[in-house]
Amino acid sequence: MDNENLRILGVDPGTATTGWAVVEERAGKIFPLAYGCVSTSAKETTARRLKEVAGDMEKIIRKYRPEEAAVEDIFFFKNVKTAVKVSQARGAMLLTLERLGVSLFEYTPLQVKQALTGYGRAEKKQIQLMVKNILKLKNIPRPDDVADAIAIAICHINSRKINNLKNK
Repeated sequence: MDNENLRILGVDPGTATTGWAVVEERAGKIFPLAYGCVSTSAKETTARRLKEVAGDMEKIIRKYRPEEAAVEDIFFFKNVKTAVKVSQARGAMLLTLERLGVSLFEYTPLQVKQALTGYGRAEKKQIQLMVKNILKLKNIPRPDDVADAIAIAICHINSRKINNLKNK
């Protein structure tokens, strides 16, 4: 890829559903290359589910070859059990990215909301509409985890631009 193109993998980690999106920035515009989700069965053991998520994400990374990845960071959970499951999925994802040499950046939900809407307490629907509008999609990507993964990738692109301006 030349300096004007940047391919980003956005990830919204989860054990049941991990949303992912590969977007590319070309000449200041963002284009969706592919997006979807990895879903696992609750009937499987946690270890098998994590292996499945990591294996599927490895295939996606090898296919689309992102230079950088943006992963949602754990910020706050009311349910400790949910936080542990998401943390395990994040760990599997971080290990997969590190093994494959993809540069990693992490963003809290608050940072993602701020980057897309200018308001850190934006509702999920507002984020979904921004994703749809920024990428000029006909529909909001489903399930929600996919729209979240796209939002995380867009957040990273916007953060890079701000950091590049600061460093000039």
